[in-house]
Formats: sequence, structure tokens, C-alpha cells
Amino acid sequence: MTSPSPEQIFDALGDPVRRSILEMLATAGERPAGEIVAAVQRQTKISQPGVSQHLRVLRDAGLVTVRAEGTRRFYALDQEGVDAAQAWLARLAHPIEQFEQPMDALATEVARGKRARKAAGPGHSAEQAADRHTRPA
Repeated sequence: MTSPSPEQIFDALGDPVRRSILEMLATAGERPAGEIVAAVQRQTKISQPGVSQHLRVLRDAGLVTVRAEGTRRFYALDQEGVDAAQAWLARLAHPIEQFEQPMDALATEVARGKRARKAAGPGHSAEQAADRHTRPA
């Protein structure tokens, strides 16, 4: 299965009922579906099928996992989905970080070119110097 997109994750997070389900799972750990339904129904007038629909949206968004044990279903926070949401938000907070590795690679290539030009000496190109270092003697 492919990872959910940020759009799926944040669409799922857009509903206060789904956010409260995630908060419950984050603090209480894995919970049976019946317990989740009861907790949600204490806060709102949502039917059991309505809560099940919210759980399905969270599962499809990669924010919760479900585990079957006989006829019972247990839901837990899916750390991969939470990590994906955090990574997306971190890119907003620190947009330049996504360019750090390519910039490091560019700096390495620039330094390599400077060394090659220095090794080539006056009147020789960096490519000639690089060829001398890579060509067998």
C-alpha cells in the first residue's frame, strides 16, 4: 500500500471528532472499537456507524491501524502517519532544509573543482587535471 498523501492526512485531521479519537488513542493507547464509540458518543450524538466511518477515514489516511481479535477490532495510532504529518509541517516551518543535502553536494563539487584547478597548475584546465587523476598510468 502506498503512503497516504498530506492531503488525505490533513483532510482526516480537519474533523474535530477524528482529532478527539486520535487524542484518545495517543494518550490511552490501543483501544477496542466499542470503547472508542462509547467515548465519542459521550461527547457528541453520533451513531455507531458514524463513528465507524470516522475510524475508516483515519485508517485510510494512515493515522490509525486496526487489528482484529476474533470479532473485536482494536484501533491504535499509526506512528508512520503521524510522522508524515509532522514532516510535512516541518517543511513549512523550515522550507530551506529540503535543499540542505543538495547544497552540501554542490559544495563538495565546487571544492573538488578548486582542488583539480590547483593541481592542474597554470595553463591547464580542471578537466585535464581530473583526467590525469582518473586515467591509469
